[in-house]
Amino acid sequence: MEGVKEKQGQLVFGLDIGTRSIVGTVGYLNGGKFHVLAQRSKEHETRAMLDGQIHDIGKVGETISQVKEQLEADLGRELTEVCIAAAGRVLRTVTTYVEHSFESDREITQEDVYSLCTMGVEKAYEEFQNSNTDTDMKFYCVGYTAMRYYMNGYQMGNLEGHKAKNIAVDLIATFLPDDVVDGLYKAVELAGLHVANLTLEPIAAIQVAIPEKFRMLNMALVDVGAGTSDISITKEGTITAYGMIPVAGDSLTDILVQHCLVEFEVAEQIKRKCRTQETIEYEDIMGLPQTIKASEVLELLDPEIERMTQLVSDTIKELNGDKPVSAVFVVGGGGMVPGYTEKLAEKLGIVKERVAIRGQEVMQTITFELENARKDAMMVTPIGICLSYYVQSNNFIFVEFNGERVKLYDNGKLSVTDAAMQMQFPNDQLFPRKGEALLFTVNGKTRMVRGEQGEAAVIRVNGDEADMYTQVHNGDRIVVTPSTEGEPAVLELGKLSELGDALQVYVNGKRISLPKTAEVNGHRENEFYRIGQNDDIRIRNSYTVKEIAEFLDVPLGADIRVNDTAAQPDTRVYEHFTVSWDMKNPLPEGSYADLPDEDTEEDAYREEPVYREEPVYGEGPVMQKAEAVAGEAAMTQGTETAAENGTASVTTQGTSGKQDEKYESVEQTAQSQSVSPQGPHPLTVIVNHSPITMQGKASYVFVDVFDYIDFDLGSFASAGRSIVTNLNGRPAQFMEPLKEGDVIEIYWKSMH
Repeated sequence: MEGVKEKQGQLVFGLDIGTRSIVGTVGYLNGGKFHVLAQRSKEHETRAMLDGQIHDIGKVGETISQVKEQLEADLGRELTEVCIAAAGRVLRTVTTYVEHSFESDREITQEDVYSLCTMGVEKAYEEFQNSNTDTDMKFYCVGYTAMRYYMNGYQMGNLEGHKAKNIAVDLIATFLPDDVVDGLYKAVELAGLHVANLTLEPIAAIQVAIPEKFRMLNMALVDVGAGTSDISITKEGTITAYGMIPVAGDSLTDILVQHCLVEFEVAEQIKRKCRTQETIEYEDIMGLPQTIKASEVLELLDPEIERMTQLVSDTIKELNGDKPVSAVFVVGGGGMVPGYTEKLAEKLGIVKERVAIRGQEVMQTITFELENARKDAMMVTPIGICLSYYVQSNNFIFVEFNGERVKLYDNGKLSVTDAAMQMQFPNDQLFPRKGEALLFTVNGKTRMVRGEQGEAAVIRVNGDEADMYTQVHNGDRIVVTPSTEGEPAVLELGKLSELGDALQVYVNGKRISLPKTAEVNGHRENEFYRIGQNDDIRIRNSYTVKEIAEFLDVPLGADIRVNDTAAQPDTRVYEHFTVSWDMKNPLPEGSYADLPDEDTEEDAYREEPVYREEPVYGEGPVMQKAEAVAGEAAMTQGTETAAENGTASVTTQGTSGKQDEKYESVEQTAQSQSVSPQGPHPLTVIVNHSPITMQGKASYVFVDVFDYIDFDLGSFASAGRSIVTNLNGRPAQFMEPLKEGDVIEIYWKSMH
């Protein structure tokens, strides 16, 4: 943003859109002085504005057009941009602090100061939005004032030109409702003008009425217009507060309308003439000539002046920390009524000489380059509006978003994102959306497959391709085609990793690969089954001997053995088990068809309890855990130790030979783990002096304990040690049943 120096010499059109009249001023700043080239004013023909609020946009726009045309005629040039000010109706203020640090010391430029203030305005706006309780009313920042600057932590009057690593500012920002701001913009647009800068009326007035050299004093400026009385407070070299009351000159005029029975315009003339004439002549609405003395007028107005000054006094004290100021400057036509300044001084408790109307005496830096220029208190605010253009840029822009007009606070870096946020465009329609995720469980553990990614939103600005970060300017047309949602997640049962590896077993000396199978919600499904939402999938990690024979399409013979142990046709076979039967002596058909099924669902899946997040020893079946523990014991204790607990032959993939292993026969296992009529129930045992409770089964064997303890069975942990497994003081069989209260010991013992 250009600084004050760069703006000097630029022609500025300032428009004071007041409740009673519209005043236009055109001039330029040069050498520290503002040169006024033209002035024009026109009163509203109707009461198109009340209390600083536009009620008839068309009428106000028409009056603005007339003032603009008169000024263009005086200047001989067209006016396209205008600076305006808003009255403080429903005014809200936010005081905030913001700082910015550089990588190293550098000279501070006007651009740095402007950027710092912009950061402060944005922060104040965020704080205001968070604290605003008027959820049905939109507010916009219409002005700000830098109260104090800081350089490297120390207060500084002017940052520009200094070298610093850190700069900061205390800033006061003012907010008004959208309807106030929007009405002003629409009215000037009807007159063919674009708003170059928007400020607040008290901010504008103080530019002229209280020069910086006076702001060290604790003073108040009261701009008494027709509809509102705007107030600002200075202290310690800065503006510290702004305020407003919706009572001003029109409330006095309304009294005369009722008493004298005249139109509003006639009553306004009576009010003004009482300052200069002892007797005022007028004509009432009946067409009859009337007269009234000025003293009678003042007597009629006295109670209302009392009320007005009391309200102003109370507001000044509230803004100034519940105490009066040292002096008050009054500007605006409403404060020129006789007796106003005296009564305000009385209400504040200060001498009457310290409350004064300010006009020509505060315009020492204003040069009027036109004849018969008006230099009274009525011109303070219009000239201040022009001066505000040079010290701050505070503006709104209008863009079209998907066919709707939206207003944005112009911070110099607006993007499509800002417009979308202002329009409350759904965030999820700006960015690609994934399709619905697929949730299901595998052996009791939750799985999720994400949906496919959708397409991003298609954004165009003025017909050209754009993105969320494309900058936008006044009048831009933004079209956003919402993003799309991707396809929902799809997964076939056969794609599960658990079904990818086949079971490797040895049947009569030959290695056989058996495909793993799965049940979904209790029903066997093939590999092409499409997994549904919240499906419960159970992977079968074993086959019965009978199922193996059926898979191989060979008859099952006598002398069935699993891992060299006598077995039944329904004995379960797990990974790396060896199975054999007498191929030359097949069992008669139906000889085992009616045998009771030894395995249970628990045997079939051998899964970890679903309530354990990280099982100690994988997800394998009980037999595999028994083999692992026994195998570890065999490797660490030696063949002799293993033989004490029974020896079995196990053939694994890629190896042959015998590994010592502690377990009971599969037949005993099936009998010990058969489902009891009572169904699953918990069992509590003492393991290494601590109680544990096992759940989810009808009966439990010793090896189940490893699901509930943190015990590393890896060979790297067992070097030079042997595993000790005791049950009630004696060596345990890994597949023997457990009872309530059993005492178990499991630990590593050094072999040296």
